[in-house]
Amino acid sequence: MKHIPRRTFIKHGAMAFAGAALLSPQFTHGRPAKKIRLGFIGVGLRGRAHVASALMIPGVVIPAICDIDKDAVAETQRILQKAGLPEAKSYTSGEHDFEHLVRRDDLDGIIISTPWEWHVPMAVAVMKAGKYAGLEVPASITVEETWELVNAHESTGSHCMILENACYRRDILAVLNMVRQGRLGEVVQLEGGYLHDLRHVKFNNGKQPYGGGVEFGDKGFSEARWRTQHAVARNGDLYPTHGLGPMAEMVDINRGNQFDHLVSMATKSSGLHNYIVDNGGKDHPNANVVFKLGDVVRTMIKCVNGETITLTHDTNLPRPYSLGYTVQGTKGIWRYKNEYEPNEIYIEHESEDHKWESFESYLAQYDHRLWKEFGAEAEKTGHDGIDYFVIKEFVDAIREQAVPPMDVYDAAAWSVIGPLSEQSIAQGSAPIKIPDFTRGKWKNRKPIFAL
Repeated sequence: MKHIPRRTFIKHGAMAFAGAALLSPQFTHGRPAKKIRLGFIGVGLRGRAHVASALMIPGVVIPAICDIDKDAVAETQRILQKAGLPEAKSYTSGEHDFEHLVRRDDLDGIIISTPWEWHVPMAVAVMKAGKYAGLEVPASITVEETWELVNAHESTGSHCMILENACYRRDILAVLNMVRQGRLGEVVQLEGGYLHDLRHVKFNNGKQPYGGGVEFGDKGFSEARWRTQHAVARNGDLYPTHGLGPMAEMVDINRGNQFDHLVSMATKSSGLHNYIVDNGGKDHPNANVVFKLGDVVRTMIKCVNGETITLTHDTNLPRPYSLGYTVQGTKGIWRYKNEYEPNEIYIEHESEDHKWESFESYLAQYDHRLWKEFGAEAEKTGHDGIDYFVIKEFVDAIREQAVPPMDVYDAAAWSVIGPLSEQSIAQGSAPIKIPDFTRGKWKNRKPIFAL
């Protein structure tokens, strides 16, 4: 799998979105597809990627979109127009105009791709309106609002799916097949993370759209308008779900297993300050900003069934992109190095003693049915196809009126690691108990993801 660099994704995104939209199929097996009506709150770069993926799924129509950025709305309308679809009703009148969109009676589900602090208020509003919520990651940023998300689901009966696309990576699903078939033996230790140099995203002045600027907040461009403030105010694993979601599925978290407690530790914070000085000079006003976020944050989670999961958050230093996955069991170990080198595996009594071997033959043997059936369609969308699957699964859940494969309890358990890691670091790396958002139901719930 090849990682698409963020700057390439930004530069060519609109053309790719429009091209994918033109391929939108409206029939399945020769019959008209059941119409699924989606609304979108947030149609910036990420939201428009979801629009493009949705338009490739049979029967999807988009009656309404919402964003305070009118340019983003206009770009989305152009995507719909190129796909031969009618213009969507747009909601652009301030930060709370989304409340009018969620009350529409012609929507089945709503996808939310907004700054993190808006995720829970918007998802709760969607569920209270009786609709499926598709929520970008992380789902929540405080413990209290994580409970709000769960309580809204339980009080309304409406569903919330966390849109964690990394769970649909081709290699991850193949390894999941191997784990379920016992090929790695009893799983003991797992690792994952978000190791991604985001300095050109956290600082941007709009005049240099692919890096080099040192502005953020009101003077920033795109995510720099809001994301960098989290690095100023918070010290913890701010973005845990890409690393954690796939590993949680490997050990059946919320479905026969549960997170018990965590311990986190952070390095000093130097990378963002140095970036400002190197690119804006030591006299730039932002050179005086104090960033709380440690450059590298590591968290270890203990599971009730005995496994440990190690997470790494590393976004402030120069480095190649990686998600740092490892799955280790009593019969073997698989590891993902980065997007530019092949995955490796070692199976006891099968691999050459003490030598890694390529994962390629195993990928072919254990390729998941989703990729076998829909891989050709998926590869036309962003992030090497995983964007397609996360939206397809969301639409399928709506169509079948079913529990989504990554439900509100997954959204809560994976996302709450962020604020809990902050608590652990603030208390000198103290162990922190992880809440049971299922209230004991995990003991009897059965796995449903990617069966």
